[in-house]
Amino acid sequence: MKPIVVDINIKTSKEQIWNAITNVNEMRCWFFDNIPNFNAEIGFKTWFVVKNEERVFYHLWEVVQVENFKSIKVAWTYPDYVKDSFNVTFYIEELENDFINFKVKAEGIEKFEQFSIPEFTRKSCIEGWTYFTNRLKKYIEQ
Repeated sequence: MKPIVVDINIKTSKEQIWNAITNVNEMRCWFFDNIPNFNAEIGFKTWFVVKNEERVFYHLWEVVQVENFKSIKVAWTYPDYVKDSFNVTFYIEELENDFINFKVKAEGIEKFEQFSIPEFTRKSCIEGWTYFTNRLKKYIEQ
């Protein structure tokens, strides 16, 4: 299945974006406010809970690839549903005039199609990543 790709241009530096996506205190400001910890190093794992209406989603993350100030890939698992993970990669690309293109690529979400859960649909995933990229832009620009 074709991966989901959402991107946005932000007037900032690659360092500022990198810090926002790898520093747990900054991640809590625009991403999930209950991330307990995070390190941009291969093999790092963390987990936390996200509640949505009557459903509880345990998020288990493992960092699987890091290219400082360019990209970071996280294997993202919902262990209550599928033991296998899907990958989310954040990309940072410098553009002209002090802009950065920030891109999110989610691969493997089709593993969750067997569940009739609205949060696991392709449409919901696109909407979710659009929401988070816009929150990141707002956070960076404030």
